[in-house]
Amino acid sequence: MSSKPSISFWEKEVFLKDIDLIIIGSGIVGLTAAIEFNKLHPTKKIVILERGSFPSGASSKNAGFACFGSLTELASDIKIMGENDVYDLVEQRWRGLSVLKGLVGTEPIEYQNLGGYELFTNHDQNSYHSALNLMPKANAELKTIIGKDTFQKADNRINSFKFKGIEHIIFNQYEAQINTGKMISRLITLARESGIEIINGVTVNHIEDLNTSVEIDTTLGNIKCLQCLIATNGFTKNLLPEIEVEPARAQVLITSPIPNLPFRGTFHYNDGYYYFRNVGNRVLFGGGRNLDLVNETTTEMVLSDLIQNKLEELLNEVILPSSAFEIEQRWSGIMGVSGSKKTISRSLSENVSCAVRLGGMGVAIGSLIGRDAARSIKY
Repeated sequence: MSSKPSISFWEKEVFLKDIDLIIIGSGIVGLTAAIEFNKLHPTKKIVILERGSFPSGASSKNAGFACFGSLTELASDIKIMGENDVYDLVEQRWRGLSVLKGLVGTEPIEYQNLGGYELFTNHDQNSYHSALNLMPKANAELKTIIGKDTFQKADNRINSFKFKGIEHIIFNQYEAQINTGKMISRLITLARESGIEIINGVTVNHIEDLNTSVEIDTTLGNIKCLQCLIATNGFTKNLLPEIEVEPARAQVLITSPIPNLPFRGTFHYNDGYYYFRNVGNRVLFGGGRNLDLVNETTTEMVLSDLIQNKLEELLNEVILPSSAFEIEQRWSGIMGVSGSKKTISRSLSENVSCAVRLGGMGVAIGSLIGRDAARSIKY
């Protein structure tokens, strides 16, 4: 007898039979791909398989930064990828944000263009001067994408923010923030309104392209479809060990409301290894993966004392040195990264494709990658 969960005749007939497209992963990429494929092929049956109660990776667990790259990040990426590839990627992120807003709207996801700030301490002088040196070129490149200069010095705002130990600030007027829970909720609503089935609590073990169909081994048993798209990002190696994408855990905390919180917007600190923003009068703060890169290269969604203690320390000493606060909640999510920040979106066989490795920029680029992946599925 099988040890797999018992499936009724009715469930098999309605949910698991005659499927045209199965998408694995119900994050921003998977949901957007499903919605776009439905627009292109409204009579086709689409099923999304998701192993968690909510999207398992980072789509509804991230910090909600609608950002496309701080100056220090761009400077670092240029050394690895070269200028052309980096600015092409920035353009993709900017276009991706436009696709997201066009798909779900701005009000339903609490999109707020409050700007983004990069903070520099006295110990960050090399990074600061590298950022300043890059600023004219970056502004010129982004002007062709956005239409206006993006980055500017903003040291005059240091006192009003009441941070401690911050020597310089660079401001990006186009960065924004969203409610990622509402983003995913809106995408799920749009998918279900289109007749797309989303089945949670299903783990996929193996995928085999049989040329005329695809057979997917799952905890519900074997399911067949005509086409399959893998959109599992940080969990991709579970199914595709040959794909160059590594899991990267990101740990986050959020405070209780803080009366008269002196800042609003998104903030990058210590070359982007730390990031924080306001959520109303709360502070959401994450990062610190650089403290323990080996152990943070994992799909285990737990917390480490090392990183959580560091986040609290920086809250006390740098971000909220004159405010009392309490930590209300802590969590973690899993990103998909590698040495290159280029996304991987391609066919793996005749009937199987993938759209993964968002490089920690899923909010910005996920909708574009999902839309384009759907358009490239052969049907």
